[in-house]
Amino acid sequence: MSASVRKARIRRHTNETSIDLALTVDGRGQYRVSTGIRFFDHMLELFARHGGFDLQLKADGDLDVDQHHTVEDVGIALGEAFRDALSSKRGILRAGYFVMPMDETLGLAAVDFGGRAAAVVDTKVKQRLVGDLQAELVGDFFEGFARGAQANVHARVLYGRSNHHKIESLFKAFGRALRAACWRDRRMARLLPSTKGLL
Repeated sequence: MSASVRKARIRRHTNETSIDLALTVDGRGQYRVSTGIRFFDHMLELFARHGGFDLQLKADGDLDVDQHHTVEDVGIALGEAFRDALSSKRGILRAGYFVMPMDETLGLAAVDFGGRAAAVVDTKVKQRLVGDLQAELVGDFFEGFARGAQANVHARVLYGRSNHHKIESLFKAFGRALRAACWRDRRMARLLPSTKGLL
């Protein structure tokens, strides 16, 4: 199997957002992230560090209208970056999951780069804001990622008290689940992880 480093660059510009994103799947967990939503930045930083991904992201969105466009479009662009970087998907594990304890909270994430987009998200967060992030948009981020990556994404908080910890546990678990799904298995180097012959 080629030891080439898997990278992607996404430039997504619409009337609502302008996003420039560079991803290295085989990275060292280094990041430079700016979305204009500090709590969201922090979650993406945690995601990159726990996944071992290098992520450079600059997003300028119509935050004077709402945070929705920025959060969703970042999810889409990040998903597209993973889809591009993984290319044919030959030799990868394809699916991964992780259960992440965060003090009193337990969150889990599972992902499958199976070529179909689906997302199921349960944060168990009831309040409107966590930090400066509209909490309901966590689901929009994961749904956007699923569409961009053509992947199944499941993220669920099992229990917890702190809303900060609930969201944080999901982003950490998601990074580690993706790390597993992207892992290259030397024994399966030339094989597509599917009996269909297409992903």
